Amino acid sequence: MPHFTIEYSANLAARTDIGAICELVRSAAVETGIFPVGGIRVRAIRCDHYAIADGNPELCFLAMGLRLGEGRELAARKAAGEHIFAALSAYLEPVFESAKFGLTFEMVEIKSETSWKKNNIHTYLKEKEHG
Repeated sequence: MPHFTIEYSANLAARTDIGAICELVRSAAVETGIFPVGGIRVRAIRCDHYAIADGNPELCFLAMGLRLGEGRELAARKAAGEHIFAALSAYLEPVFESAKFGLTFEMVEIKSETSWKKNNIHTYLKEKEHG
């Protein structure tokens, strides 16, 4: 259950392709090899109302959170996080070069005792793979 939520300042949309960022994060998550493909979700939420630092309206941000289920060693989670953050940072380098920009990424492990799921996408992927 790797679910990525990207919140971004509305003014960032004019500087980069948010849809491409979602695909980049999805692809980077798959590349780590530690997440079930059928559980990956990436969504972006535009923040039309925000205030950053000294209030300068030209400042922009992207804050990404990852919620994932238990069961992966810390070293694997850290390596995956570093891989995903490196890909995202590289993609957003033009924004860093042209604007004052804040980028953050936080990973949170969800406790299974307080998490409920229902998903038939895994079955779909297996059926698709085996024709």
